[in-house]
Amino acid sequence: MVSKDFDLDSLATYLHLTPTQVARMADRGRLPGRKIGGKWRFSEAEIHHWLEDRIGVSDDEELERVETVLERAGGTAETVRIADLLPTAAIAVPLKARTRGSVIDKMAQLAANTGLLWDPDKVAQAVRERENLHPTALDIGVALLHPRRPIPGILAEPVLALGRTYQGLPFGGQTLTDVFFLICSTDDQVHLRTLARLSRMLSDADFLEGIRDAEDALAAHAWIARRERDLFD
Repeated sequence: MVSKDFDLDSLATYLHLTPTQVARMADRGRLPGRKIGGKWRFSEAEIHHWLEDRIGVSDDEELERVETVLERAGGTAETVRIADLLPTAAIAVPLKARTRGSVIDKMAQLAANTGLLWDPDKVAQAVRERENLHPTALDIGVALLHPRRPIPGILAEPVLALGRTYQGLPFGGQTLTDVFFLICSTDDQVHLRTLARLSRMLSDADFLEGIRDAEDALAAHAWIARRERDLFD
């Protein structure tokens, strides 16, 4: 996957900011960039990682703004819908796993159960590498598993998987983790938009409680679809 560089003007357009705002953020070290010949250049991959980190620490208002920016940058008014990306075949309630490694393997296999992912072993390895680099576990008992970069060659289309264990597991966060999402995307734009929407939903306490109360995959999916409509429609 070849990454490109942004200059000051193109990054400003991408982020829906002014070039002056982008230059100020870069000068203050708030954006990853480098100066070449006295002019700012920004790696697309580094900007996407910066956005991913920003999503992880944003409140709902900021997440909404980030989601809107990403939709505009992608040239589409179509909103990512979590329920549409999450087939019931990719949901395990309970997820029968007791170790970090078995969670990752079983989550990759769940995504493969849909027929949309062709190489679960490759995804599992990429997720392990991402987790070793920086754990994705949140302090609410949820982990948002994903490769460091999308792997489009083994995906028919973007897909999510969901697993819930009956016992919390140590997964790198300050609390035990019992709810696991796996995000498999075809490109960075889809990944970031999915992450932003899912993060907004997780900021709703009722959403997570409903997942933990669901008795099976059908109940979990029905709850997610209903709560997503209630929150955003």
